[in-house]
Amino acid sequence: MARLKRFLPLIVLAAVIALIFGMGWNRYLSLDTIRDHGAEFRAFTAQHYIVSLLILMAVFAVLTASVVPGVFFVTITAGYLFGPWVGGISTSIAATIGALMVYGVATSALGRSLRERAEKNQGLMQKVCVAIDKDTFWYVLASRLAVVVPFHMINIAAGMMTVRLAPYTLATVIGLLPAHTIYCWIGARLNTLLAENPNPDFQALFAQFWAPMTGVFLLAVVLPFALKGIQAALGRKAAT
Repeated sequence: MARLKRFLPLIVLAAVIALIFGMGWNRYLSLDTIRDHGAEFRAFTAQHYIVSLLILMAVFAVLTASVVPGVFFVTITAGYLFGPWVGGISTSIAATIGALMVYGVATSALGRSLRERAEKNQGLMQKVCVAIDKDTFWYVLASRLAVVVPFHMINIAAGMMTVRLAPYTLATVIGLLPAHTIYCWIGARLNTLLAENPNPDFQALFAQFWAPMTGVFLLAVVLPFALKGIQAALGRKAAT
């Protein structure tokens, strides 16, 4: 019974992944869904705003935890339906909930075996574990902002190390917020563009968003260096 309880989160997560792919729901994670059903989504959202927001957050959290490709399109949909601020904040929170689900699976079912494997292997996972264990908040924040480490590798490593949830959760929400807000701004702009052209060339449309995509690039390149400088300055101040 104890063994079943330990692996129950992993079993549930595997069942959810199997259900998503078995039912073919992953095929709806595309911009074509916004084009084909966007008006229906907006009508439902107008009538049931809170319910729609909660549904989107629940879907986003589950998809984030299940490692299903295409969560980016749900972020765009959030901006399309709720605008950049509500969409950005809600998807950041939902993604954090999904990250905590993976954290829980790694802690309960896989933590011990993965930790032993990471200790033997001098690869990226061990480096991530050491960095998270040393300074959870700053490392997770920089990694979320810069996407320098795969999203779920951070979640698994945090679960393996059983890091404190408060700094891990806070750093994840803050770190995801800037990029999610930018993606949701793009989604909000799609509302106007689709009204002008119901059957657009999405590749051409995204070429118009060079400015916000440049912002995402700057997050990935500039902010880690800035955060490292701030962390070093705080370290020197504490030492003195």
